Amino acid sequence: MSDGLEDVVAAHTILSEVDGSAGRLVIRGHSLDELAGHTSFEAMAALMLDGLLPGLPAGREFGMALGQARSQIFDAVVVPAALPESLSPIEALRAWTALIPDGEDAGTALKLLAAPAVFTAAAARRDRGLPPLAPDPTLPQAADMLRMTSGRAAGPGQASALDSYLVTVADHGLNASTFAARVVASTRAGLTSAVLAGISALRGPLHGGAPGPVIEMLDAIGEPANARAWLEAALDRGERLMGFGHRIYRVRDPRADALKSAIRRLGQDAGRIAHAEAVEQAALAILRERKPGRPLETNVEFYTALLLEALGFPPEAFTCVFATGRTIGWLAHAREQIAGGRLIRPQSVYVGPRPQQAA
Repeated sequence: MSDGLEDVVAAHTILSEVDGSAGRLVIRGHSLDELAGHTSFEAMAALMLDGLLPGLPAGREFGMALGQARSQIFDAVVVPAALPESLSPIEALRAWTALIPDGEDAGTALKLLAAPAVFTAAAARRDRGLPPLAPDPTLPQAADMLRMTSGRAAGPGQASALDSYLVTVADHGLNASTFAARVVASTRAGLTSAVLAGISALRGPLHGGAPGPVIEMLDAIGEPANARAWLEAALDRGERLMGFGHRIYRVRDPRADALKSAIRRLGQDAGRIAHAEAVEQAALAILRERKPGRPLETNVEFYTALLLEALGFPPEAFTCVFATGRTIGWLAHAREQIAGGRLIRPQSVYVGPRPQQAA
């Protein structure tokens, strides 16, 4: 067995397939190209949870129920539960989520789907010294999340771009946070506990915590003309170039192109994409020169950072927005694991010292 459980099959799933060699992501029979840019958060959640959660509303009723769940979460959790200002947005998201009672039913799932949109907006506004805004249950989730964060109505292009992002990151095989959620779900602890496990894993800089440093890198480079010298100096210091390379993909991460397309559709609100493209090309050229035997291509984090910045989210809240989309996958995997009924209990190989035997 290799460290990190590479090549170990831990589940048989109907939810997603990541083909790292071909650079392909399939979610419930659909390629990412079919879904990103064409599917809303609500439709993606309905697709992922189809057949896994009895009692979940369908069609327009699903969107209405999700809107009502946002309002319930705001009234029951955000308003009465003030959190220490020292908590980062992802820590605030985790703390607020822990106040949602555990359960395995459709009602609990709806609250957990609604919660990250409400909590992310509230945490981002708290950090700017602003009070939280109550949800508008008549709006779709992406549009309402943007409105609650910025304080103004989102344009249709902005809401569509956020939908593209949330759909793109909704599921990605047995990544660290999804596997953590499945392990907890296998104990029958409940869906809230499973989502909390996912949030905790996502917080790590080797998983969902990486997009923020992409913005720091772009800020430090400043102008495209500085890119090559800055990137080479970073590699000389032994630093990793954020937004490049992936544990699974041996070719370009298909999610990077989906998000790049979403940024371009923003038009005049597309932010500093020209600067980012120049940095991307310089980074890829340097990595091919310095590490010719390693497949280090652009990953989802690079254009995640650009898109979320263009949509007005602060870098410290990027992981929370990631969690908003990935909660769909955590819940689907948790329900799939519960349906299987098997406790996840792998073996370990002891490599420590042996007790001394009596002479």
